[in-house]
Amino acid sequence: MTAAPQVAGTPEPAETGPPEPGDTSSAVAGEGAASARFDLGLAGKVVLITGGARGVGAGIATVLDSLGATPVICARRPPQGDDHPDFFPCDVRDEDAVAELVGAIVDKYGRLDGLVNNAGGSPFALAADASATFTNKIIALNLVAPLIVSRAAHAVMVDQPDGGAIVNISSVSGHRPSPGTAAYGAAKAGVDSAATALAVEWAPRVRINSIVAGAIQTELSHLHYGDQAGIDAVAATIPMGRLALPSDIGNAVAFLLSPLSSFITGSTLTIHGGGERPAFLAAANAGNQV
Repeated sequence: MTAAPQVAGTPEPAETGPPEPGDTSSAVAGEGAASARFDLGLAGKVVLITGGARGVGAGIATVLDSLGATPVICARRPPQGDDHPDFFPCDVRDEDAVAELVGAIVDKYGRLDGLVNNAGGSPFALAADASATFTNKIIALNLVAPLIVSRAAHAVMVDQPDGGAIVNISSVSGHRPSPGTAAYGAAKAGVDSAATALAVEWAPRVRINSIVAGAIQTELSHLHYGDQAGIDAVAATIPMGRLALPSDIGNAVAFLLSPLSSFITGSTLTIHGGGERPAFLAAANAGNQV
């Protein structure tokens, strides 16, 4: 993973730039995770998290680890700090590399119970200025890559006694205007649509769902929203009064991977704190003030 009105950076969206809502490239990992956990039936489960070396992916890994699962992370670059014993380098846009990754996981752990398609993101680029090459890169990372990894995971899960579960980390950008990241929004809408189709094709052995994420607190939020006052102003537009934390996403992922959601597939779970307050509410309230 130039400050810009939306998402800034280079056409390497998983590694750069302040994120568009739902962009999973960089965030404050693990904060806000509940200290008290109950058994979700994830103990011993092996879960692959793409783009799991930092940010939201690292936050998801922290939640799953706290529940007794074995989070296996992949990314193009290793996590900072201590070596992660369950890290595999991989470019998820490369079908051959993904096949090797899944094979290595099965060789090491003997199974693959869950997949979280978390890698993604987009630099800011107005559609009129974006080249076809740029657009293809965004679509490749945010739509094609999740399909590649899901297909490889399905090939393993379908033959396991307990099958498996897949969760896509999607974005509200796929469900409302996404100026400056049009290709990203289109790709996320495509991921959610594909999940409904794969849910039918792969049931009952493999479940697949999408999490539609809103704005997430990141260490690069100042590039996107300005200083703390700007971040607070954005938070004030969200009914819950704050941006999401990686642990908010991780908690939902844990539920969708767990037996508690055994009859849930082909669904989208929106995590955006209630969305954005409509502008007319502020105008109406101002008009009613004495």
